[in-house]
Amino acid sequence: MSRRSRLAVIGFDADDTLWENEVHYRLTEAQFMGFLADFAEADHLSERLLAAERRNLGHYGFGIKGFTLSMIETAIEVTKGKVPASVIQSILDAGRELHSHPNELLPHAEATITRLSERYKVVLITKGDLFDQERKLAQSGLGELFDAVEIVSDKNADTYRRVFARQGAEGTAGLMVGNSLKSDVIPMIEAGGWGVHVPHDLEWAIEAAAAPVAEARFRQIDTLAALPGLIGNIETYLGDER
Repeated sequence: MSRRSRLAVIGFDADDTLWENEVHYRLTEAQFMGFLADFAEADHLSERLLAAERRNLGHYGFGIKGFTLSMIETAIEVTKGKVPASVIQSILDAGRELHSHPNELLPHAEATITRLSERYKVVLITKGDLFDQERKLAQSGLGELFDAVEIVSDKNADTYRRVFARQGAEGTAGLMVGNSLKSDVIPMIEAGGWGVHVPHDLEWAIEAAAAPVAEARFRQIDTLAALPGLIGNIETYLGDER
């Protein structure tokens, strides 16, 4: 395909793009603060937990398992090793409960994917724990709408180059949609494709990044309902540049 090829493959992020995710982590973190209220203030606990999550990404990756281990590590740290076994058990129970939350689709997710799948190859590209991501996809009811599902350990430019090339799209023929500028949008633009940001009300601090507003292949929409129209505009642009 030439650099000015029409769009061929649309990639979708999953968590907080197609269904709710961060809200469940926030609720679990609030429980965690309650477990350790006798040992540290909430702000300090939140700061120490975030630091542990950053340290542990390279060891445990993204997802519930890493988050649970980071909570345990933080509990040991802030109590100087004196955390009661009952608190450790409560943290483990809270981590297991994260796996049991029902999957709540975000507005327009199913309708948008259904509409786009009639013209484009649509691919789910998500990172995190394999078991958990497969569970959420199965519960979502969206699985049959995707031509392919890619569950990756991390998202960067090389990841997107490989995934989109495998699906038959290179350069500007690929477009990625997601709530994370850091993981979904910026690396996709670096890979040569289009990055579309759909902000979510809640953002994990580790995913925070500045919007690449100077990039010609960056777009932002308020909801997934606006995506088909935006893609139509991009197609027109690509057609004019041929």
